[in-house]
Amino acid sequence: IGTQESEFILLGFETFPQLQILLFLLFLVIYIVTLIGNILIIALVVADQHLHTPMYFFLGSFSCLETCYTSAIVPRMLASLLTGDRTISVHACLTQLYFFGSLAAAECSLLSVMSYDRYLAICKPLHYAALMNGRFCIKLVVGSWIGGFISIAICISMISQITFCGPSEIDHFFCDLSPVIKLSCSDTYMVEVTTFINSSIFTLPPFLLTLASYVCIISTILRIPSITGRKKVFSTCSSHLIVVTIFYGTLVMVYLVSDFDALRDLNKVFSVFYGVLTPLVNPLIYSLRNKEVKEALRKAVFRFFSFTRIQIF
Repeated sequence: IGTQESEFILLGFETFPQLQILLFLLFLVIYIVTLIGNILIIALVVADQHLHTPMYFFLGSFSCLETCYTSAIVPRMLASLLTGDRTISVHACLTQLYFFGSLAAAECSLLSVMSYDRYLAICKPLHYAALMNGRFCIKLVVGSWIGGFISIAICISMISQITFCGPSEIDHFFCDLSPVIKLSCSDTYMVEVTTFINSSIFTLPPFLLTLASYVCIISTILRIPSITGRKKVFSTCSSHLIVVTIFYGTLVMVYLVSDFDALRDLNKVFSVFYGVLTPLVNPLIYSLRNKEVKEALRKAVFRFFSFTRIQIF
């Protein structure tokens, strides 16, 4: 490895020393609710026969991804807020960067897969069952995960070869790509070019596919003569559209703002939305806006209390 530094310092939210415990409690609650929400969706998709469809298979996979995604950032941040220890070894930093970047790339792919699923269901309903069969669904999900992890491996391999010789402070609450590369005192041109090409390949095509899918979906919806019919069809993809908008909106803001030093604190705020709040919001959006998920949850709660009552008596 090319590094001379043995550890970095994640500055995190040091500008608010009086709020450390409050921030710890806030992020702890958010993390717990995020885990419960996403794991609950996974459990419902697995347990309820009515949710054994491609759309809910992708939703369960997405919730699993979100659970891993937020777990790559939040536990380390919580430990720093609680103990005040902001140091992180270079190897641990690169490991966090690898998993966070891989899962973010996989999320882009999986969101495009989910939008393609909605496109087939709405625009090609007669061919949907044949095209979106179980084997194809598994291939799409596995391909999203594998593609994400392979994409970032190349960048991490190159970053591990560059030299870090100080300063060792990362003005962020986790190891993100741009702040880490800025700490290098060697030539990072090839790393930056490779990272840019890699990021473009694994984010732009999924975004364009998602965009194209929704252009076709909206075009199809607008051709439906009845208002009731339009609302019914749109309701099947509105939750996913909201999630896509939040994800890409915060993602764009983070990586546009990050180039301006004067707006660094604002970058942290958007990173909180992007890395911490988005995984929390997703299960809420899907559960509150989806009748089938709410019905599956109602039946699960009813079965739980019925079982508990039987055990007691």
